[in-house]
Amino acid sequence: MASSLNPLDLFDVRSELSEEEAMVQDSVARFVDDQVLPIIRECFEKHRFPKELIPGIAELGLFGSSIDGYGCAGLNAVSYGLICQELERGDSGLRSFVSVQSSLVMYPIHAFGSEEQKNRWLPPMARGEALGCFGLTEAHGGSDPGSMKTYAKRQGGDWVLNGSKMWITNGTVADVAVVWARTDEGIRGFLVERGTKGFDAPEIENKMSLRASVTSALFFDNVRLPASSMLPGVSSLRGPLSCLSQARYGISWGPIGAAQACLKQLLEYTETRELFGRPLSHTQLIQARLADMARRITTAQLLALRLGRLKDAGRLHPTQISVAKWNNVRMALDIARDCRDMLGGAGISAEYVPVRHMLNLESVITYEGTESVHQLVVGKELTGVSAF
Repeated sequence: MASSLNPLDLFDVRSELSEEEAMVQDSVARFVDDQVLPIIRECFEKHRFPKELIPGIAELGLFGSSIDGYGCAGLNAVSYGLICQELERGDSGLRSFVSVQSSLVMYPIHAFGSEEQKNRWLPPMARGEALGCFGLTEAHGGSDPGSMKTYAKRQGGDWVLNGSKMWITNGTVADVAVVWARTDEGIRGFLVERGTKGFDAPEIENKMSLRASVTSALFFDNVRLPASSMLPGVSSLRGPLSCLSQARYGISWGPIGAAQACLKQLLEYTETRELFGRPLSHTQLIQARLADMARRITTAQLLALRLGRLKDAGRLHPTQISVAKWNNVRMALDIARDCRDMLGGAGISAEYVPVRHMLNLESVITYEGTESVHQLVVGKELTGVSAF
């Protein structure tokens, strides 16, 4: 008997969406089906960032979608989550690109920038005419952003910036970098434009993950910046950490799409692949593993939707984001690995999506806070004691 339930949405989360939210999801889903899926395998294999997708992403209003004004769409948090989910159904690298542009570059300019900085950067970024990157992580720091060594010092009316950043998405293609640095006045953010003397952003090659996105190092050698390049609205680690909360929120949704893509293809495979005289889908062991995947995807969907509703109500706590990022990325990585295994020898072929999603998710589970970091965030909330 055919099931009346959607195997990728067992609890009918779709019915909980508003008309606008459903329209956003459908629009991005069509874009992914029509524009992303036909080329993304080739992009991953050739380590190529699909720049040709940028105009379509911009036309849909996906850059800075949660920002009101400045040419941005002004969508709610659930809509942004659905955008991330559908983009990552295509590829984590594409979602990372949009996530960095929106949550880590446009957000801090909007939240902490001057009106001049907002007008200078937000409209062209919303149109996809300017790209940005976010410079926080350093080679020696990783999960400890408070240990950053990049430093900016006042010289007359200017700032002079020295240091380096590592593992920076979009760095080589960015027109502007939001760079966080120590100063005598606390942690400050600076807008460093491409081509500024002393600023270099070489691409990191030979990655086995996120191969369809650009990852770079950033180097600053006595980079002289005008006072107008500093973000005036924040002077502490709260600035970059609030940006990470925005990005982690989207990451809580994105991997659901990757997991759904893996399960969908596996369901099709197990219906047609025969072993020992019957389709794989007719065996108890396969059904048990498929059921476990559906259970975990359903849990992640409900967690993400509740997270989005809390965010839209202004009641979201950073620890709740940690719970969702930790749970949902782990869910997706485990499902991608298990799908790869259940495909047998075919699982290592790029003809099937699980191995690509699996490799990408190895990065997603690390960036924006490792599992251990999020466990400690939750542990601190439970005990009142910081064990970092």
